Formats: sequence, C-alpha cells, structure tokens
Amino acid sequence: MKVLGLVLLGLLLFPAQAGAHPLGNFTVNHYHGITVHPDRVTVRAVVDIAEIPTVQERPAEVSDYAARECTALSRATSVEVDGRAVPVDVRSSAVEFPPGDAGLATTRLTCVVEAGASGSTVAVRSGYRDDRVGWREMTAVGDGVALLDPPVPAVSVTGELREYPDDLLADPLDVRSVVLEVGAGSSAPVVGTAVGGSSVWGAATRAFTSFAGVRDLTPLVGVSAVLLSLVLGAGHAALPGHGKTVIAAYLAGRAGRPRDALVVGATVTVTHTAGVLVVGLLISATSAVAGDAALRWAGVASGLLVAAIGVGLLRTSLRERRPVLVGHGHGHGHGHGHGHGHGHGVRPRGLVGMGVAGGLVPSPSALVVLLGAVALGRTWFGVLLVLGYGLGMAATLTAVGLVLVRLRDRLAAVERLRDRLTALPVITAALVLTVGVGLAVRAGSGL
Repeated sequence: MKVLGLVLLGLLLFPAQAGAHPLGNFTVNHYHGITVHPDRVTVRAVVDIAEIPTVQERPAEVSDYAARECTALSRATSVEVDGRAVPVDVRSSAVEFPPGDAGLATTRLTCVVEAGASGSTVAVRSGYRDDRVGWREMTAVGDGVALLDPPVPAVSVTGELREYPDDLLADPLDVRSVVLEVGAGSSAPVVGTAVGGSSVWGAATRAFTSFAGVRDLTPLVGVSAVLLSLVLGAGHAALPGHGKTVIAAYLAGRAGRPRDALVVGATVTVTHTAGVLVVGLLISATSAVAGDAALRWAGVASGLLVAAIGVGLLRTSLRERRPVLVGHGHGHGHGHGHGHGHGHGVRPRGLVGMGVAGGLVPSPSALVVLLGAVALGRTWFGVLLVLGYGLGMAATLTAVGLVLVRLRDRLAAVERLRDRLTALPVITAALVLTVGVGLAVRAGSGL
C-alpha cells in the first residue's frame, strides 16, 4: 500500500502535460485548413512535431527555420483549379516550441500559403514530410463561395492539432488530399473547437515522462519515478506485440521450468535497456535516423527472430514426436512414452533468443525519458528509469511464462490429458512461427 501511495502521490504532484502526443513521441502531425475564396485558395498549415524529431532537428535560427520549412511546405503542396496546377506562395510563417514530455520541447510550425485562381473544382494535396508517421487532417470552408457537399469537415476535431480525441487514436486520421466542388453562394469560415480527452493510462505515462523534466530532483520524486517506471513497464509488456504470447508458449511447450522464465525476464530487461540506450544515442547524434523507422526495423528484426526460433522448434518437435507415434503403434505401455514430446527441456539459446525478441523494440516513452534526463545533465537518472521500465516489462513476461508452466504441469497430472499433451510442443512451435511472421509483417508494413 505504501508503494501504491507513493505512485499516486507522484501522479498528483506532477500531473500530465496537456501538450503530450498520444500518437507517439516520434510523430509529425499535420493539419491543413483550406479556405476557398472567389479569386484564390488559402491553406493554413500547422505541423505539430513531437519531442524526438524536435531533438534531432534542433533549429538554431527560429526565423530562418520557419521561413525555410514553410517554403518547403509550399513546394510540397499541390493546388489544382479545374485540373490546372496553380503556383503556391508563402504568405506567412511562424514557429513556436511548446513544452512536451520529459522537459523536452516540441515544435509547432504554422504556415499560410496561397494560390491565386478560381474555378468550379479545387484539388489540394499535401506531400510535406509524407514519409513520417502522424495524424493528417484537412478541413475546408468557403468564403464568398459555397462548397458543394465537401468530403472533409469545416471544423477541426483537434483544434488545429492542440488536442487529439481519444476515440480516434486507434485509427488516426490520414487525409492527404481533397477535391472540392465550388458553387455560387456564400459561407463564412468556421473556427474549430478542440475535442479530446485523456485516458488514465495516457495520464500515467505522461506523468512518468514528466519526472525526467523535473528541475528539483528530491528523494520522493526519484523514488516515485522509479516505482512508476516499474508499473508502466509492466503495463507496456501487456500490450500486443511484445512477445508475451510466444514466450509463454515456448516455455509451456518445451517443458520450461520457473528458472527458465526468470532467464527470459532478465534477457528482456538487458535487451530493452540496451536498445533504448543505442537508439537514444543514434537519435541524439544525427537527424538522418528517423526514430519511428528505427523502431519499425527493430520490430521486423524481432519478428524474424521469433519466426526463426519457431522454425527450429517445429523441426525439433516433429523429430521428437515420431518415436512417440511409433511406440503407440506397437502397443507399448505408456509408462515411458510421455516424456518424448517435451522431455528435452528448454535450450539456453532459445531462452536468450526469446528474451531478445521480447525486449528488442524500445519503448518510445522510455526513449523520451532518457533524452529528457540527458538534456538536464542527469543521464544516470534517465538510465535508472529506463532500467526500471525494462524490469517492469520483464516482470509481466516472466509472470505469464510462470503461469503457463504451472498450468501445463497441472494438466499433465491429469491421467486422461497426458496423451493429448504429447502434441503440445508441435502446437506451440507452430504458434511461435505464426506469431513471429505476423510481427515481422506488421512492423514491415509501415516502412
């Protein structure tokens, strides 16, 4: 209860920041507000750049940065009127750096671009930073003209990227182009109202990252931060895609023991901590490495590693199962045949491979915490929090493995289920292979 009290106290003392990015600290988010006038098309573009890309870019001259980026945005914005491409010019540019997670800054770039032309159809497409992951939203209104059944709303659901609605985070907007039909009439521009909210888990995560940005690091703050890192790491491992299914299946199908689950958990901790440190170093050293791409490549590697282990398990399991089938065919007694399917136990290489796969993909929150601590000259504190996060992940994965091992042993004690358990190694090997391929494909699809 004391531990829980400290964590809750930390949440109360350091509330979540409103400017955090629920879609991820790697994201580059876009809003394009299109206003069609009788003689021109105006686009108000807002680009909300999260903490890690901001750390990488580090604009030295603010005014030069805004002008340069808005020029690039105008060149990447295509406006066609009645099928004819129209030049797009910059009318104004501005940039600000709102505070984000872990004491790091974010970037909010605002550009107003304009194309002088009129017609019955207007097509707008944005290609600025289209290789980066993020929210992409468009709105459209008419000023002195009427838009006929526009395919995009007139009001921004995020208040121009100021607050993201929870109910759309699982399937974020990705609108990069729009074709508008223009008719006679008049409609005034509408100012959007922010719609959003914050989940309990999101608030806890932002509270955790805020610890790294605290100027006065007291013992209470330090202890609360470490405890919260353990809790959030454990919760993070419970999310899909972190190998808990295949780790549990591996241990259950290969006669894993409780100490094997502990080995996997320790490997997860070491791998995740090392991964965060390596990716953090790369991000700090160069802007050529896109943080989200690095995580996706790590996801592909993790999936392929799991799939390779699954192939090895399947071959071994099928080879071990043949003597069992032959023995039953000749009517041998059951007194010595039940251990063939999974009696060889877990191989150390497989344990380490599963642990590496479970911890290979660094958590974005852990990366932000590390970079925030480094920026304040407290690298050691950032490493400690990252280590706590990894330990929390390991605790969840180890617990799942232990539960499956115990359940398998209980089922093996039931006489009528023993014969059925001889097929368990083959089933779990096939599951490991299938999940590994699925993880690799899912991660690779975003590259």
